Amino acid sequence: MTDDRSATEPSDQRLVSGWQGRYYEDFNVGDIYKHPYGRTVTETDNVWFTNLTMNVNPMHFNAPYAANTEFGERLVDGTFVIALAVGMSVIDISMNATANLGYDDIRHHSPVFHGDTIFAESEVLSKRELESREHAGIVTTELRAYNQESDLVLSLERTPMVLKREYTAPSPACPPGWPEGVGTQLTEE
Repeated sequence: MTDDRSATEPSDQRLVSGWQGRYYEDFNVGDIYKHPYGRTVTETDNVWFTNLTMNVNPMHFNAPYAANTEFGERLVDGTFVIALAVGMSVIDISMNATANLGYDDIRHHSPVFHGDTIFAESEVLSKRELESREHAGIVTTELRAYNQESDLVLSLERTPMVLKREYTAPSPACPPGWPEGVGTQLTEE
């Protein structure tokens, strides 16, 4: 890409920090984060995920079989719903995690069908310092997923180890996940 501006022209370009995720210090017990972006589950999502994970239960991919069950249609693979809800929560919960330590107390409360739109939120249940690692702490959240009718479809406890802000050095030129020197690098005058 070329820049047609003269090297002598003043530039009003500036790098501005975007969302850099929460650090350990940002979490408070009782806080609830409604994660952005609902996601509609498609038939393709379900069929691909079922095939990728070798889930051979015909409830997920055999329409005549599923039609004769209590649900009357195919169900979305529950592990896809887990993966989707966890993925939705990353922006708020684990963007700055160094490890996911556990997923506990997983419950499927209602079935998910093709065409359902899933929304997720997380509530901070606890947080604690680590004696063995001064650069991070442990945060436990309850992740809840709902469909478009506000039916609770999934809940689980999620426990990541999250970095502390003082041990990171994000900047507008090098936000989390970017290698140093990639992309626009404006100098300060």
